[in-house]
Amino acid sequence: MEGEPTAELIRAQLRRLRLNAELSQEEFGRLVHFSGSQVSAVELGQRPLDRFFLKRADEVLGTDGLLTSLLKLAERDGQPSWFRPWLDAERQAQQLRCYQPTLIPGLLQTENYARAVIRANGTLTEDEVAKRVSVRIDRQAVFLQPNPPEFVAVIEEAVLRRADEDFRGIMAEQIAYLLEYANRPNISVHLIPTEVSMHVGLTGPFTLARGVDGGWVGHLENHLGGVVIDRDDEVAILLSRWEGVRSEALPRRQSVERMKEVVTSWT
Repeated sequence: MEGEPTAELIRAQLRRLRLNAELSQEEFGRLVHFSGSQVSAVELGQRPLDRFFLKRADEVLGTDGLLTSLLKLAERDGQPSWFRPWLDAERQAQQLRCYQPTLIPGLLQTENYARAVIRANGTLTEDEVAKRVSVRIDRQAVFLQPNPPEFVAVIEEAVLRRADEDFRGIMAEQIAYLLEYANRPNISVHLIPTEVSMHVGLTGPFTLARGVDGGWVGHLENHLGGVVIDRDDEVAILLSRWEGVRSEALPRRQSVERMKEVVTSWT
């Protein structure tokens, strides 16, 4: 991300705003709790852009969140090309439908859970993990819009129960987060109970988004990335699969009670 145009724009804006405020790098560094040499390294592209640093810079320079907003754009630009169309569809959706057989859906993940999932990819550095976690959590801003989308998630109960003693604290926090979201009027979380051993959704996760024009698009994930589904016949198949998995899931209230039971069983 650091060599891309948006990242360069952030550095240029940071330097311009600092100079307009008549602050040297040392003076500015003291205000944002960084050294002058660290400020210089950020402006020259020798140090990665840091969310905390830019947040403090926005506060000190009175930019109303400009730099952190640009960082979000830079992180989006750093996403694989196959994922960007889906991010656009997700942000503009009026309705979202998600089925996940193995994980908590990304839009409902806590930061700690997301970090554990992303860190499982042993090829990533800690910096890369941190960036991916930030992007994933930032996606949840779709629920903070004036007219947030209606979101229905179907999750396998087994996903909640996959928690050994070391992971149980993260999972307990995650389930509490699910319960909080499930209380929102525009969000429903449904569990497919463990006693349902076989159904049409087990071939893999998928998400559907309905845009302002009323049309649906889908997204399929795999180990090598993902693909946006927009052909009418393929979308129709996913909508049919959605009806299949939704019919196997518990009602909203029963799902909430089952989530509470899972946490209680650990204590």
